[in-house]
Amino acid sequence: MTDLKTTAGKIEDLDAKLAESRAPLGEGEPAARTRVTQLLDEGSFVETDALARHRSTDFGREHDRPYTDGVVTGYGTIDGRRVCVFSQDGEIFDGTMGEVYAEKLTKIYDLAIKTGVPVIGIYESTGPRVQEGIVTMAGYARLMARVSQASGLIPQISVIAGNTSGIAAFAPTFADVLIVTQGTALHQAASHVAGAEPETFGGAAAHAESGTAHLVASDDKQALSLVR
Repeated sequence: MTDLKTTAGKIEDLDAKLAESRAPLGEGEPAARTRVTQLLDEGSFVETDALARHRSTDFGREHDRPYTDGVVTGYGTIDGRRVCVFSQDGEIFDGTMGEVYAEKLTKIYDLAIKTGVPVIGIYESTGPRVQEGIVTMAGYARLMARVSQASGLIPQISVIAGNTSGIAAFAPTFADVLIVTQGTALHQAASHVAGAEPETFGGAAAHAESGTAHLVASDDKQALSLVR
């Protein structure tokens, strides 16, 4: 058992927590993190709030509070140029956004605006985390305020890497460049409301035709190469 009364013990405990944050569901590195490391220059990524967890007690069990809370945030370089980046994890709570998750996003936007560097968002989210109540909607309001503030001030690039629906679909469309990956969907209406499958009205082809998508990628690898 780790002795948290010693410096060595505290460092060991921190290392263990950081290792857990890199695979918060205990099933290997999630796609959200892999996308970040593939995008940035090797070894340049500095993660922020890696040990963040939601504060709600409604979930009831410790393993229902995974590290990162469903979004990987931080900064690094692309070909030596500094950027801020976030990557949403569609595997944690089905990709929904909670209070702490929203705080992480607004903080990375604040950093990008303050330092004047581009912000790259890799999206895969199905909207608010209803278990956390109205605070999730307040989080979206703060996020959209940052996205609007950044518009025309710093470059914003959005990559749709997975199903992004409902209120989560608003922010990526504000970007200067929107890349939609084939096989994903960016939409506000549910399929039972629209009377069709999401890909037919929110897929890459639909957005390319309407002009919403600036670029279409065949897969993650191509989408990230288009950003670079």
